Amino acid sequence: MNLGIDELLRNSAARKALEGRRTAVLGHPASVTRDCLHTLDVLMACPGIKVTSAFGPQHGMLGDKQDNMVESDDFVDARYGIPVFSLYGDVRRPTDEMMETFDVLLVDLQDIGTRIYTFITTLTYMIEACAAHNKSIWVLDRPNPAGRPAEGTILEPGWESFVGAGPMLMRHGMTPGEIAKWWVALKRLDVDLNVIQMTGYDPDAAPGYGWPVLELSWINPSPNASSLNMARCFPGTVLLEGTTLSEGRGTTTALEIMGAPDIDYDLIVNKMAALAPEWMRGCIVRKCHFEPTFHKHVGKLCAGLQIHTDNEHYRHDEFRPYRLVTLMLKSIRLNYPDYPIWRVFPYEYETERLAVDLLSGGTFLREWVDNPDAQPEDFEERLIEDERAWMEIRAPYLLY
Repeated sequence: MNLGIDELLRNSAARKALEGRRTAVLGHPASVTRDCLHTLDVLMACPGIKVTSAFGPQHGMLGDKQDNMVESDDFVDARYGIPVFSLYGDVRRPTDEMMETFDVLLVDLQDIGTRIYTFITTLTYMIEACAAHNKSIWVLDRPNPAGRPAEGTILEPGWESFVGAGPMLMRHGMTPGEIAKWWVALKRLDVDLNVIQMTGYDPDAAPGYGWPVLELSWINPSPNASSLNMARCFPGTVLLEGTTLSEGRGTTTALEIMGAPDIDYDLIVNKMAALAPEWMRGCIVRKCHFEPTFHKHVGKLCAGLQIHTDNEHYRHDEFRPYRLVTLMLKSIRLNYPDYPIWRVFPYEYETERLAVDLLSGGTFLREWVDNPDAQPEDFEERLIEDERAWMEIRAPYLLY
């Protein structure tokens, strides 16, 4: 298969359309060709293309910001002498001065398929900025490693934030190029959008089911997105950022493990299996222990769970990480009624609303967990309704 950047490089007509136009690149460490050459480097070496600036999302163009919610500064690239602007520092949306540095923006961001992953929010902000400033935007498309399955709830009106730009499902099942097309239609934007599609990409093909495991190297798009397993688990495990439980930051398997030092996970696993065993299918859920070296519960031995999708037991169409993690939270609440699950702290530039509500796109999840009378079927009813609606919404924009 060829990525969007590969298709641009081999398509002389597309490259010719960039000649004489100042070009900017929005990327990060995973913005590479199929041969692992960075997009900025190959474009700089491409005759006829003049790159005049670059932009970096959360964690920076260089991917050097290890922890979550750490801002990056603007800088001048030492090799090429061009400005590299941070869209996760002093600003989240580009300034007028930044927009004046280019005529065409090439977006080459590897997403991992979950609404809250902020690269998608940055993409939508840049689409809107290009529309407002009469700039062209080209999306160099990339795979969605989580594949086509859709799971979760659609973000509710009024719950928009940097971890939820608009009414998207948690596990959306779309590529960046497809999301860009949907966003332009949703917002009725008058913008020159061009999606450079991949070729040879089959999001339903085994064994990767979205990620061509035998063709592309895995490069962390953000420091803790360290594997395909993480990308598959993330639509569920990311919810733990809004809780007092560890999501594994400070370990080598962040967002694949979860736990706390003061919870008996024998009780939790038994409760999960009794409540909704079907929500645990498609993977192996293993009890484990870990000690974070930084972040929540640093230096404390935590009991918890690890989710494994990298084995013969993985069933792509049955695996439901959002249900699995919410089932764990529900089981904790039922076994520990007074446990302080919900973390109260400033989250992604929000100080008033609870982080878990921002992550889930409303209060429904938290209220379901906290209500001792609410049953799995109550949650399932809402999920199915939103999932079916999203499948219809996204259908006209799918390219593969």
